Amino acid sequence: MAKDQKWQDDYWLLLMQLYLKKPVGIKQMYSKAMVNLSMELHVAPQVLFNKMCEIANLQTPRIERIWQEYGKNPRRLSRAVSLLRQMKGFGNDNEFYEGVDVQETFERDFRPVNDATSVTPVMLILILDLYFRLTPITMVPETPEIQELGRLMKIPAREVADIMDIYQHCDPYLNRKEVIFSSLFPACQEIWQRYGNMDTEELSSYAQQLKAYFNS
Repeated sequence: MAKDQKWQDDYWLLLMQLYLKKPVGIKQMYSKAMVNLSMELHVAPQVLFNKMCEIANLQTPRIERIWQEYGKNPRRLSRAVSLLRQMKGFGNDNEFYEGVDVQETFERDFRPVNDATSVTPVMLILILDLYFRLTPITMVPETPEIQELGRLMKIPAREVADIMDIYQHCDPYLNRKEVIFSSLFPACQEIWQRYGNMDTEELSSYAQQLKAYFNS
């Protein structure tokens, strides 16, 4: 998230609409709907989640006023949100975010690592989490855990196993010296550098949260 990122009052309307979407209530931090809104607003999912908790608790007078106006009237809220999205510049970063320091960070994790693949850094994080719970001999497409993760992310189990093979070349404990040719190797190296030394329980907890994106 950008250091000088500013929360706009208009964002409450979009977030409240998501909150009121059935089942009404706080949505999972990394549900697809939450991530999509995060990317639209350039506001990290953690921030939106915290703001949604404020809505649930009617934490401020401002939120109370918005709730009184829109909470019982979804149609009015829908019209307000549609109008907001139609405003000049809403879909144009250069205009809508004029004066705001927008620096993409989390957004990159949900986009393909390059033009040759649909694999995203988030998918690589989930695969790395599973990597630490398997042994090299079980990092094959036939392993049930690999098949299950492939189904979750909608990619072949073979692709999951191939990425685990790349991680073996990143793993200093295995010390594999063979040259590997893969367009995913730089992205896997980056994810290893970011998360390879993280406490495995902490990584596992984060991976479980990210799975909400693929389950929604």
